[in-house]
Amino acid sequence: MIEVQNIRERSEKEEERLSPYAAKSRDAGRERREEECPIRTKFQRDRDRILHSKPFRRLKHKTQVYIAPTGDHYRTRMTHSLEVSQICRTIARGLRLNEDLIEAIALGHDVGHTPFGHVGEEALRRIISHFEHNEQSIRIMKVLARDGQGLNLTEPVLDGILHHTGNGTPKTLEGQIVKTGDRIAYLCHDYDDALRAGLLLQSDLPEIVKRTLGEKPSEMITTMVVDMIEASSGRNYIEQTVEVGGAMHEFRQFMFDRVYNSPTLREERRKGQYIVQALFDYYRQDTSKLPENFLVWANGDKIQAVVDYISGLTDNYAIDLFQKLFVPR
Repeated sequence: MIEVQNIRERSEKEEERLSPYAAKSRDAGRERREEECPIRTKFQRDRDRILHSKPFRRLKHKTQVYIAPTGDHYRTRMTHSLEVSQICRTIARGLRLNEDLIEAIALGHDVGHTPFGHVGEEALRRIISHFEHNEQSIRIMKVLARDGQGLNLTEPVLDGILHHTGNGTPKTLEGQIVKTGDRIAYLCHDYDDALRAGLLLQSDLPEIVKRTLGEKPSEMITTMVVDMIEASSGRNYIEQTVEVGGAMHEFRQFMFDRVYNSPTLREERRKGQYIVQALFDYYRQDTSKLPENFLVWANGDKIQAVVDYISGLTDNYAIDLFQKLFVPR
């Protein structure tokens, strides 16, 4: 019979076989010290805390690209996060890096997203001048989750979540993988959804993208994953080859031009922004209408309390709340 107390220590010892550039869970620190789990490493424990949290569960009803799509197979923020996790774990395994850290970062990287995806993020940014979903993800993890207690995640997980987008570079190679792997996932899977929605045809892809990455989403993912593993092998940083990185840049520009900023989606985006603006104005005028404790968690900052509440809403809940507050019965 195995001694439970030794399982975590055994797992930590197995991490010594990873690449010398891999992050080791034993070295990770938390803001608040706590007793170690007898069977899980710190990164495994962080992953489980995120997976079982309410902010992660809400991602199943948050927009990836399409607001309230008609069909069961379009991505949501939750399916996107799961796909990022799997893509990045494949890269991590190829480079002998820490898959548990990768998984924790990937599952938690988008919990700060607003209802209606980037539409809601843009609306809040316009209202309060500065709002970034990665920063809100950190606020959720450190302050709002678990009814105001926060999840007390390790520093490498928080760093990877914070720097998965924007100009900053994650300190760990695992975080750097998620930064690029997130882009691989959303480009390929949003392209797949655009094909399903009839917004695009495979023949619409730029020639450099078809020639370098392929035309099918699975083919594209494989090309970019293999390229990252080969380009980063034996290095203390994560990179892509110039050829594949350039094609990915062209793919991203194509997706912004033809899908993310598509005139076909413009009206739905306008409606989503209108709802966010209306709800924000309603609660800013009377913060007593906010659910209990949001003002406490914001230390009395009324604007922050409203931002915390609005950004945490799911698409459907925001729509229902708008109808309840502003639409006559």
